[in-house]
This record gives sequence, structure tokens and C-alpha cells, in this order.
Amino acid sequence: MWWMGDGVLVDWATDIVKSEAKEDGIRFIASSKRVNHRGDTLNAPTLTFECSSPAEEILLLNCYHWKGQKTSLQGPEYELFPGVDYKQLISGRQDSTTSLKTDKILKFSTSSLSATVDTTPGSTFNVDFNSHGTKPPTSISLASDHLLTKLGWRSVGYIKRDGSSTAPKASLANPDKGERWTTIQFQLSVGEKIYGLGERFGPFVKNGQTVEMWNEDGGTSSELTYKNVPFYISSRGYGIFIPCSGFVSFEVQSERTTRVNIAVPYENVSAYIIHGPTPAAILERYTFLTGRPALPPPWTFGLWLTTSFTTSYDEKTVNQFLEGMEKRDIPVQIFHFDCFWMKGFHWCDFEFDEEYFPDAKGQLKRLKEKGYKICVWINPYIAQESKIFDEGLDNGYFIKKKDGSVWQTDFWQAGMGYVDFTNPGACKWYQSKLKNLLDMGVDCFKTDFGERIPTGNAFYHDGSNVDKMHNYYAFLFNKVVFEVTEHHKGKNEAIVFARSATAGGQRFPVHWGGDPMSTFEAMAETLRGGLSLGLCGFGYWAHDIGGFEGKPDPALYKRWFAFGALSSHSRLHGSGSYRVPWLIDPSGEADLVLKKFIALKHSLTPYLYATAIRTHLTGVPMMRPLFVEFPDDPTIWNIDTQYMLGSNILVAPVFNEEGDVQFYLPSSGWYSILDGKLRDAGWTTENHDFMSLPLLLRPGSAIVIGKSGAMGVGGREGPVYDWADSGTILVNTGKSGLDLKVEVPDWQKPGEIMAVIQIKRADAKGKLDVRLISGKVTGSWKLKTVVSEGDIEETDWEY
Repeated sequence: MWWMGDGVLVDWATDIVKSEAKEDGIRFIASSKRVNHRGDTLNAPTLTFECSSPAEEILLLNCYHWKGQKTSLQGPEYELFPGVDYKQLISGRQDSTTSLKTDKILKFSTSSLSATVDTTPGSTFNVDFNSHGTKPPTSISLASDHLLTKLGWRSVGYIKRDGSSTAPKASLANPDKGERWTTIQFQLSVGEKIYGLGERFGPFVKNGQTVEMWNEDGGTSSELTYKNVPFYISSRGYGIFIPCSGFVSFEVQSERTTRVNIAVPYENVSAYIIHGPTPAAILERYTFLTGRPALPPPWTFGLWLTTSFTTSYDEKTVNQFLEGMEKRDIPVQIFHFDCFWMKGFHWCDFEFDEEYFPDAKGQLKRLKEKGYKICVWINPYIAQESKIFDEGLDNGYFIKKKDGSVWQTDFWQAGMGYVDFTNPGACKWYQSKLKNLLDMGVDCFKTDFGERIPTGNAFYHDGSNVDKMHNYYAFLFNKVVFEVTEHHKGKNEAIVFARSATAGGQRFPVHWGGDPMSTFEAMAETLRGGLSLGLCGFGYWAHDIGGFEGKPDPALYKRWFAFGALSSHSRLHGSGSYRVPWLIDPSGEADLVLKKFIALKHSLTPYLYATAIRTHLTGVPMMRPLFVEFPDDPTIWNIDTQYMLGSNILVAPVFNEEGDVQFYLPSSGWYSILDGKLRDAGWTTENHDFMSLPLLLRPGSAIVIGKSGAMGVGGREGPVYDWADSGTILVNTGKSGLDLKVEVPDWQKPGEIMAVIQIKRADAKGKLDVRLISGKVTGSWKLKTVVSEGDIEETDWEY
């Protein structure tokens, strides 16, 4: 706090020497030392600030030291407000903005937010960010105005390390010596908690951690992660997004115990302050800024089965797996061919290995005729032995070194080059290879890797900053693959299955959690990663059921499958071991567990897909921490071993063989969908066998359950069937008034609603008035109402 490290000099924003109130914002300049007389304006670095509001409930603060430096000006820049007509957005704003300048303050305000700069001569540097008229969910204050965060004494600075800036003559001879950083440090209030920052597998609450934005292929058991997102949510009712695609350091209550210290190795730093006050509202506004998730097609919510990674497989193996699953009544919707569908040393040439798949086109055709969807593994690297390497070499489609040669490596695939997605020609070339596979019958691609991106001596087609491209590469890779798939299959019919990402990558779902170990501890860290990622706007998420590395024991496999089936997307995949249940658990119990929980997921698909549509429209993830739904409960902000699946269902996975589980409920009256009993508020400890876990319906809510044994495409049970035909409405009335609208999605037109059902409490005795208010349903419907002690009152619903 007092002393800097060896060789470190910081020019702190100290004295406001100029301030301007403009029509659309404010601008002010801070000197790095007190200006008491004219001589103090010499040899005094300054920091320039600009504050505006690009959209309702959002402030943008820009801060820069020098504005003519190429490293800071070079892209790539995040794609903001994608698909939004920004001129129309500005002209259609419902709130008002004002700028005010007096002899003591400079202030910029919207109807609900303000940034106030203390310009009193001799005062300490200070910028307050306040909300107006709304109460943060964790606040105990009754005031109408609330301090969200602030920039105080020594909170914004320009950092020089091991440089020559203190010696004018030396700086003329070697101006770029050493490192240059800009830091901005937001205050943390008492009890304030921070969440998000990408798919992070460590402690769910980020306080006390140093979190660095640099994508790595590091598994799930360290501080490294595949998906770094420079955005966090505060329990105080706001979020902070740093729109820098390069390295960003977040020291969350670590270096300074009262702050989030943010630093970037550039001459400028910007921050979007996004108001809620609820977490759901923050996410909705953040994803309006960076993009909402596309809507995955309904078939993706079925069970995915893969070949696993280094296992040996051919058409016979694939057929044996699928026939074995059918024999055990475990319906598979998507079969995935992992890396070795291509020949070793050839990744990627986008051709099936003829030794193992001599009739690949015919095999895919036979699988498609049975109703299976097909996914194949790809990555953005082209091995030197690949048949298409020379095409990329001759046409300049790879990342290059500064001397013009191709940037190659032997790590992963021998002599591989990296496709340069800043080159439009390279994008079209890469997409043409994928189009051939789509024409062949492939439905989607697992877009693996994208983290191991070179920075040393690298050069991009469009001149992008190589350090900023390190994380951003994943965005371009997945965008290119998603767009060719969407062009081929149509809107709401395209997905990728992606591992790497950064801000904005949520637009191209689905994402999965990488490579966990096969342990209960890894299962828990996987959930933490998924919840953290969801708080960055990633709406749909999966994980390798049973873990990736190692072979799961039968208990872990069965517990993890229950968790996996109750995630938005469900995939059986491993590294060196097959993941069909009879090879994991010879007793046959795993067969029954998989059969039960995938059938359960299929029955919940009307609710799940309605939730998926809401996620697509709002950016609020399907799997969400409890505080997204219950932000006023202070206990809930610490919970990371259970989650809400949509707004109405709570899931508490079991993280041990014995079946012991402890979970928390914010109120009484939650109904167990599996055992038919009500649960009380507070902490509950239970024991569950492998066929069960806490799966609870929120009091005062209702869901539609699909008809049992509904046959989907291919004549097997699945998630795609007529959800508006012969369903069941399950209502947990709770104790308060009831006025609900339940949507039934259209199973043939993804994104559209087939019917809306209204549920009201008709009289004081609790009788329900249930009516169809729009659309249509067919067949025989049931109404099941939870009454005292969890008993069910069942009637026919005459719609």
C-alpha cells in the first residue's frame, strides 16, 4: 500500500486539473501530482477519463495515458451490441442523461445511475458510482440511493516497471524499455462478494483470489481455465466488464483487501459498470452488450455418447455401443466421433480414416436412418502431414512469423500450423472443409482446443495484436464453425460443442467444461466452473460425465450421471476408457440409473426447452446459482454445491458414494419430484441411493411434464416429441397467491411457443383455475396439484 516493488513506479491519478460537462457525458484529466503553481504542470504525467452511458443502466468509463500507441490501438476488439441497431438504440432510450459541473463536482447521471467526480481543489481523487431508486439485493439500508462502488485514493494509475521513464535522456534512447500497465481499482464494501470471471474451477466466491485472463489448456484442477471472461458480478447489485481481449489481471480482495485491482498491459483501460440490481438483470444487460446465446435445437438436449479419446474404435465398435444402449432402453440422440475419426498425424484433414471407416459416408447414412445425429471432433490446427496443409501454406491461410514463414510447432500434431481466422480467405477455406462434412451427414462439430495460441514472433493477416488475439482466437474459431453450420442447417438448428471461449463466445453454444479427473472432487469443481461460466452469460453447458482423465468407479459414474442428466446438455465421454455403463459397472445398476435419469430428462423437456428459450432471450443461464433466483437471502450467496435448473427446479447433486447430501432451501414447501415429499426451509441432510437425488419443485410454481415414453425421431424415446400432446401440469401451489403463466414450446419450430396455460388460485379453499389462454394443446391432459404433506391431487384437465 505504501511502498512499490523494486523497479516499479506508479503515476497515480491525484489532482483533477481539467473537467468538462458534455452533452453525452463528462471528461476530466487527473495529474499525477498536486498542481499548486504553474511549475507543477511540468514533468507531470496525466490520465484522461471519459464517462458516458452507451445503453440504459450501463455506464462506460474510459481511462488512458497516451492515446497514440499502437499496442493499445491494435485490435481485436470485442464485438459489442451484436445485431443491435445502435442509432435506434440511442434514439429509443427511455431514460434521460444529464451532465453537471460545479466548483466542487463533475457529475454524469442517467435516471438510475450516476458517476460523481470530486473536483474540489485540494481534495483526494474520488469517483463515486451510485444507483438511484433501487435497492441492491444484499443491502440492509433503507435509503433510495446506494453507493455501488467507487474509485478512491491511489485507485487509478499508470505503472512503469524496469523502465527508463525516470531518466529523460535514457527514455529518449530506449523509450520502450520495461513494462507499462494501467490499473483501475474498484472499492469493495463490507461483505461484498464477487463472482464470474469465466469458467473457474476454484472457490466459487472470487474474493481473496488473483484471477488472470489468459486461456490455457490446464484441466479443471487449478487456477487455469479454457474460458476466461473479463466480467464479474457483485453481490452489491452491479457488474464490471473490462472490454480488453488481451491479458487482464483481477486481484479480488487480494493485493488490497478493500478493492478489486484490475490491470492491463496497455496505455488504456475501460470499464462498463452494469447496474441490476438483481443478478438476472445484470446478466440480461451484460448479454445485451456482448451478445445473447443462440438457441440450440431440441435434439441437442438428448444424450450424447462418444467414442472417447484414445480408445480404439471402428464402425463395429460404434454399432455395438449404440445397440447396447438400445438394448438397455437408454436412448442416445447424438453420437460423437472423437479425434481418431481422422488418421493420426493428419489432424485436421477432415477425412475419415479409411483403415477404420472404409465406408464412412454409408455408415453416417445408416446412423442417420436410425435417427441419430452425428458430431465429429475438429480443432483449428492443420498438421503438416494433412492433405490440406499445402493448400493453407500456398494461400497464406496460417498464422505466420514476422519473417513470413508459417508459425509451426510439434506440440499436439507434428509440424502443425494455426488457421489465421483474421484472414477472410482462410475462414472461407476452413468452412468449405466443414461444409463437405455437413453435406455428408454430419450435424455439428466439437470445436476442441483454441487455447494454445502462439504469441512469440507471431503475425496475423490483419495485423492484430498477438497478445490480444491469444484469448480472442477462440471467439473467431467458434464463430467461423457456428456460422457455416447455421448457414447449412438454418437458424435455431446450429450448435458447436466448444471448450475455449472468451467474452461474446456465449453467442455460439454449447460449451463444455473440459478435462476433469474422475473423482468426486473433480465433479464438484466442475459444477463450480459451470456456475461461474453461467454468470458470464453462457447459457448452455455440459461436462464429461464421470470425468475425463482416468476411469470412473461405478459409484462416481452413477452419481455424476444424475448430475449430468440434470444439466442443460448431457454427454458421456472420457479419455482412455469407454463410457458405456456396462463396461463401468458390471453389476448392471448403472444401466438402470442411466435409463431412469435420461427418461426423467426427456419427460422434463417441455420445461427445459421453455427455459432454453428464455435463456436465449435474456442471457440468464439455464443452470444458475441460487442467488440468481433468491438474491435477498444472504445465505445463498455462499452456496456452490446445488443449483437452479431454470426458475422452478432445484438440483442438489450427491458428491459421495454413500449418498449423503446436504442442501439449503430459502423457504418451506419445496416438492420433491422423485419422492413426492415436501421439504422445509433451511439446511437439510439426507441420504439417497443411486436412483435418487434432491430434485425439488419451487413453491408457487408449475411445470409441464411430457407424456411418458414419448417416441421421438428414430422410434426411440427422446427429447423431441409433441410437447403439447397429452402432457401433465404439475403445480406446487405454495402458501401465497398464485397467478402463473406456463409456456409450452413448439417442438417443430424451435423458439416458438405452441401454447400458454394460465394457473390461478380460484378461491380461498385453494381450488385452481387452469385455462388455455393462447395456442393449442391436444390429447388427454392431467393436472397434478401438490396439497398438504406432499400428497398429489390428480384430475383431468378439460382445456
